[in-house]
Amino acid sequence: MDSIQLSEIQAAAERTRGIVRRTPVFTSRTFDALANARVFFKCENFQRGGAFKIRGASNFILSIPDGDLPRGVVTYSSGNHGQAVAIAAAERGIPATIVMPADAPALKLAATRAHGARIVTYDRAAEDREAIAQRIAEETGATIVPPYDHPWTIAGQGTATLELLDEIPDLDALVVPIGGGGLISGSSIAAHAIRPGIRVFGVEPEQGNDTLLSLRAGQRMGIALPETIADGLRATIPGALTFPIVQKHVEDVVLVSDAEIRDAMNFLLSRMKILVEPSGAAPAAAVMLRRVAGSRIGVIISGGNVDLNL
Repeated sequence: MDSIQLSEIQAAAERTRGIVRRTPVFTSRTFDALANARVFFKCENFQRGGAFKIRGASNFILSIPDGDLPRGVVTYSSGNHGQAVAIAAAERGIPATIVMPADAPALKLAATRAHGARIVTYDRAAEDREAIAQRIAEETGATIVPPYDHPWTIAGQGTATLELLDEIPDLDALVVPIGGGGLISGSSIAAHAIRPGIRVFGVEPEQGNDTLLSLRAGQRMGIALPETIADGLRATIPGALTFPIVQKHVEDVVLVSDAEIRDAMNFLLSRMKILVEPSGAAPAAAVMLRRVAGSRIGVIISGGNVDLNL
């Protein structure tokens, strides 16, 4: 029995309709030839805030009891989740504080500030972002909005796959990037509830292989902070709530190198004219290199907030 049901993902889709954008599905004949499959890209790079994160953040914030709203929200994020919380909080007219690493891409820091959030920076190599957020919550009474490890967040993230399968119902595989595991958890629950036989694959950068190691060990395994171009996939341990969902629903986790991610970013920009951040390009790289099985493959392009200096 999953901790999150399809009905909760469907309710999240209805709840967030006024904030979340229904994103397009793109295809490319050239990419299909490289992948030896029909590939359908769910383009969350066109989402509000430039990434899928607004789905989980808005579902969470819209689920907070009214009495708790005036004290606002606080979260911790490498960028996209923070920006999403800032947008959703602004929509509800409540204050938001975002704990962000000092080395987060400048584009993400600036965009988060632009939505009216207060940013507190920290050194990700030496400080604990969750502890900082917890302290702020205790001081202000704000509600912590977890980036992935909460049922409200996971249900919201699953709405992307709900839309994809509504538009392309006959997929035989789904490929999703894995950071903390919120997106692949919600995606896989939705996919298997709607299409039980679909095969779900996760993708991690070679240096950020905590989920793959954990699946092989049969328990959550931590790693050192990974050095990878995919800044949204730098989780060091799978979520306590997301990992059992991944164990149940994900057939395999594929690794891609930073060079392979760059090649996929290059293809997506030069051939398909879409700007995709490294984390979003990781699943495209795995499919382009034929590392997942399937003839009709859905790929979640998780975001497009790439630092142009990159």
